[in-house]
Amino acid sequence: MKKTALTLSAAALALTGTAALAHNHMAKIDADGDGNVTRAELTTHGAEMFAKMDANNDGVINAGDRAARRMERFAEADTNGDGEISQAEMKAMHEARMERRSERREARAERRADRMAEHFAKMDTDNSGGLSQEELQAMHEMRGKHGGDHQGRRGGKRGHHGMRGGHRGVMKMFGMADTDGDKTVTRAEFDAALAAHFAKADANGDGSISADEREAAHKAMRAEWKAKREARMQ
Repeated sequence: MKKTALTLSAAALALTGTAALAHNHMAKIDADGDGNVTRAELTTHGAEMFAKMDANNDGVINAGDRAARRMERFAEADTNGDGEISQAEMKAMHEARMERRSERREARAERRADRMAEHFAKMDTDNSGGLSQEELQAMHEMRGKHGGDHQGRRGGKRGHHGMRGGHRGVMKMFGMADTDGDKTVTRAEFDAALAAHFAKADANGDGSISADEREAAHKAMRAEWKAKREARMQ
């Protein structure tokens, strides 16, 4: 099999499981919903992701998978199977895409509402259904203590989006998994990359990654990227 360069989209996905440890994709990995990611949960998630990315089922992730996914998308859009996408089919494809985006936005809005309700409940220490001046003051003091952390998380989100669109960041992620440098990620390389990042994030070595450990791993990753970026600029 000819080994060709991995496309950016496939490279960005190659370590999806790893990125999820530091960001908010816990629902897909944390199968039992206890707030922690175990090695078994990450392994299961990684297997599902690899199978999804290996579109042509050849056991590796490379440019051939992008071509296979492109063919699948074309077949889905070409509803009458005539080998061409008509204007009506293109419109239907666009409307379906917009509907999926709308559903994702609604799901995110629901999650935000749930988090807000949970946060309010924590602040309403006397369970009165409202926040007193004392409770608001306590909330502001708590925010002050963790202000740096909140800023870091906001910066992290911006950095994450920028990394997704940046060639350097994506190819760095790919390089971390493609240990033999053949421009193809095998299942063994994929699993090894996930295992290495799990071990690095599992600071106390208890076989489970807590929310605090995920946040620490995310900060360490951002600090490493920032240091290397500054070094390149010098």
